[in-house]
Amino acid sequence: MTVALPRRGQGLLSRNRGLPRWLRPNVPWTITLTYLSLVLFLPLAGMLLKAAGVGPAAFWETATSPLALSTYRMSFGIAAAASLINGVFGLLIAWALIRSRFPGQRLLDALIDLPFALPTAVAGLALSFVYGSEGWLGGPIQRLTGLEVSFTPLGVAVAMVFISLPFVVRTVEPVLRSLEREQEEASWCLGASSAQTFLRVVLPQLTPAILAGIAQGFSRAVGEYGSVVMISSNVPFKDLITPTLIVQMIEEYDIEAATVIGSVMLIFSLVSLVVINALQVWGQRYQGGDASG
Repeated sequence: MTVALPRRGQGLLSRNRGLPRWLRPNVPWTITLTYLSLVLFLPLAGMLLKAAGVGPAAFWETATSPLALSTYRMSFGIAAAASLINGVFGLLIAWALIRSRFPGQRLLDALIDLPFALPTAVAGLALSFVYGSEGWLGGPIQRLTGLEVSFTPLGVAVAMVFISLPFVVRTVEPVLRSLEREQEEASWCLGASSAQTFLRVVLPQLTPAILAGIAQGFSRAVGEYGSVVMISSNVPFKDLITPTLIVQMIEEYDIEAATVIGSVMLIFSLVSLVVINALQVWGQRYQGGDASG
């Protein structure tokens, strides 16, 4: 009488069957994990470990130094203002592209994505040319109002508005396109004005997408460097932003301080990612609730 011994591969397969589906090794899963580890996880983990190596006291002292705090206020404050501005005008642009018809509409629709494709240094150079003291808009603005755009926090805001605008437009567009016009027509038939219909019927359905676009634009604006460095003076306690501070620290061979500040930005980016995902999930549930209702 012979006893059939299980093959090595069969034994491994039977052991894998007891694991959750997402833990079972397979070729796509292995390739994905390897690729993400090489290009994403390992570099970020290395930076966090190097920042942790300076010690808690030194980390806190560097991360909360007066210079670092001033750049946080500049980066986060101006990015928030730019994102809120884009929340308003991005909604108007998306509305015009979806609900209106006008000459050059397709060209305008394509140009909205230009900040995605344009190198940030080129964007900063173009903004400096237009909003400089001798520029097409910067000169007249300075002569009429006395406000100087370039090399001031206002120039930083202009750059952040420029690079974060597409996020709101492209986030709101598909939601606006999917709205049923019958809801607005029913509101009009019930005696509501166009403004009341927009505020009470349309805007609540667009709010999750608007908030998600604002959050994405805010995260993008906080990390912007190339376009901002061209239109700001990069002077500490005036218009210096955090990414520029990191570059300056690296140029001065203060790698530990640059790593600490970079880790702070990384933590903020992770928090922003959680907020963005939460807004998107909330938006899907909100729209799902409206559809089921």
